[in-house]
Amino acid sequence: MAEVKTPRRAFLVGAGIGALAVANAARAEESEGKAPHGARSAPGMTLLNFRRDGRVHLGVRVAGGILDVAAAGLALGQRVPTSTDEVIRRVERAGLHAVVAAAKGASHALPLLAEEKLDFAPAVTNPEKILMMGFNYRRHALETHTQIPTSPVLFNKFNNALAGHGATVKLPVKVAKKFDHEVELVIVMGKEAREVSEADALSHVFGYCTGNDFSARDLQFKTSQFMLGKTTDHFAPLGPYLVTADQVPDPQDLKVQCSVNGELRQSSNTSDMIFSCRQIISYISQYMTLKPGDLIFTGTPEGVIFGKPPDKQVWLKAGDQITTVVEKLGELKFKLG
Repeated sequence: MAEVKTPRRAFLVGAGIGALAVANAARAEESEGKAPHGARSAPGMTLLNFRRDGRVHLGVRVAGGILDVAAAGLALGQRVPTSTDEVIRRVERAGLHAVVAAAKGASHALPLLAEEKLDFAPAVTNPEKILMMGFNYRRHALETHTQIPTSPVLFNKFNNALAGHGATVKLPVKVAKKFDHEVELVIVMGKEAREVSEADALSHVFGYCTGNDFSARDLQFKTSQFMLGKTTDHFAPLGPYLVTADQVPDPQDLKVQCSVNGELRQSSNTSDMIFSCRQIISYISQYMTLKPGDLIFTGTPEGVIFGKPPDKQVWLKAGDQITTVVEKLGELKFKLG
């Protein structure tokens, strides 16, 4: 795993931890309640989940690599969260702040992992709800000859659809043939939201991820419901990172792109959304309670295969490499098998 092994004593001395890190952790905890956007987030953190020994572990991106939170917690005698799901739910948040403060303050040898060696898990592993937006970009609605919606078009995926950065998405070729890519900005909720206003909506956000609403178009339109074409195993790649909301001051001004085998297919900006992130959260919360960890895929821009004339629709196939990018949130790669 390319880990830098460090004796506990050397780590403690090099990090200069103890009272300073604990004090920093307390200040970070206090500041979370004052942030206008993403009030429940872990400020300034880029989080991820990775698998090791059959289990999901929490990582934090720091200078020089990925901080193994469990290893750092053990070295510092701190109780720490084990996944992004626990961070969102505020489990052992003070311990997380303490080990990250130590990592940022250390001048040498830390329990860091090489990012390219990681087996990434989905950036969020166990949301209660995965909510999807259809036809939420103006130019995408136009390319598919869909009337501009007057209300958000909602459907859903389930947890079986989640996949991590670097995953192989096995295509269900026995039942479908028309596979398509959809780059999306994903909202990760951080605070319970019920009947919230648009003005207050973003204060309930923990952070954002890069996502892909991978689809089987022939199954999607087999009936009047989209579910079959959307909920196949691993049809919702998510990651590599969960970026806290304070690092994304305006979710309506982010570049979004998707490439297939190195060829750029989708390139747009979240400013083309019909319904903004504020509007989406507020709208959904009028009908159901959004919970910490819930995911909202906010729609895809123009450039999907489905939007092309029938004679130019070349559907994705096994072996294709998909690269999905949302500005500030990292590059999500997966391949088809």
